[in-house]
Amino acid sequence: MDRTADRDLKARALKVIPNGMYGHEAVHALPATFPQFFERAEGAYIWDADGNRYLDFMCAYGPSLLGYRDQRVDAAAAAQAAKGDTMTGPSPVMVDLAEALVSMVTHADWAMFCKNGTDATSMAMVAARAQTGKRIVLLAKGAYHGAAPWCTPNPVGVVAEDRAMLRYYEYNNAESLEAAVRDAGEDLAAIFATPFKHDAFFDQALPDPVYARRARELCDETGAMLVVDDVRAGFRLARDCSWSLVGVQPDLSCWGKAVANGQPLSILLGSDRCRKGAGSIYVTGSYWFAAVPMAASLETLRIIRESDYLEQIIRMGDRLRAGLASAAERHGFGLRQTGPSQMPIMLFDDDPDLRVGFAWAEEMLQRGVYIHPWHNMFIAACMTEADIDMAVAAADGAFAATRARMAELQPSPVILAMAAAKAAEELQALA
Repeated sequence: MDRTADRDLKARALKVIPNGMYGHEAVHALPATFPQFFERAEGAYIWDADGNRYLDFMCAYGPSLLGYRDQRVDAAAAAQAAKGDTMTGPSPVMVDLAEALVSMVTHADWAMFCKNGTDATSMAMVAARAQTGKRIVLLAKGAYHGAAPWCTPNPVGVVAEDRAMLRYYEYNNAESLEAAVRDAGEDLAAIFATPFKHDAFFDQALPDPVYARRARELCDETGAMLVVDDVRAGFRLARDCSWSLVGVQPDLSCWGKAVANGQPLSILLGSDRCRKGAGSIYVTGSYWFAAVPMAASLETLRIIRESDYLEQIIRMGDRLRAGLASAAERHGFGLRQTGPSQMPIMLFDDDPDLRVGFAWAEEMLQRGVYIHPWHNMFIAACMTEADIDMAVAAADGAFAATRARMAELQPSPVILAMAAAKAAEELQALA
């Protein structure tokens, strides 16, 4: 594939943007052939700056639930844009959207709107502290809740005070959670949990109902708020909060990515148990109340309620998982596919430095399929059996090509960098 335009854009960006790119969509930690810039997207496909087309299993890292440029959602957004978007006050569509969300999500009595998942999780933390008058927040080790100083996975520029009131527990381990609650004493404001364990670089794990129920019980016993961070998984596992699948209702839930099918919107939902706290904090943003994303979200929610989108992404995820498993076995690879099939992660056995995973991802890219070697991926509702079958056929060729390259494969740079950083931290701790 020709990538001349992408290389030129990377060189130009390096002069005017720190590192040429930043954040979760930077390709520094991906195989070298991965493009950074994309010209357009439609349905299940994206086109890079050189015009190369890929079946996209990242779905913009989650926002594309129905598919890129879904005509129904785009029409609703366009109709609202013709009337107004960012105005001196919110549009009536804000109330319509809050009512729709409260009617769909069992635990929700109210809604607040923002732009990014980090906004929503940070609001949840502050609202919980305001409601309880307490300070300590419990997080699962390795969980991702955003990019603010209190939660960023890269603590460069972060000071100890930013995280002084955080404590950690092992996900799916009720005893570890109980110990963290005891350690917090009378100062526990909230317990945060992801819908399932979806840490990057590791096999995913569904929530143990015993752990989830215990989190609810501990919050009831202490007066703390239970927060489910559904930013990544919201409406991809259920038409309700994801923990409804294990029979647990949180006090607060954080939403983003798929809620407006690509329009910039995130949401904090809460029960009346935290209404006073949420109403007492000051949170805002110049574009938080924009009407176009809210109109897009209202239409997305209608489709969520009225279509079989969820059953479709599960069917396509199951088809992909079965096809990849067969192809991997034919070529002698142990491919671990964990987590819900509609949000898979794919890692290889005996591949601690990701050299096999990186090579396979590159080979898939060369065959027109965009996958990620260490992050969970996503199925879009517009994907068809033909799309999935194309991906499986590409995987068959990619496995064969990777097998042929095994002797020349090198450790992935991202793993080497992580190992170096860990070693430096350990040396600093010893000093």
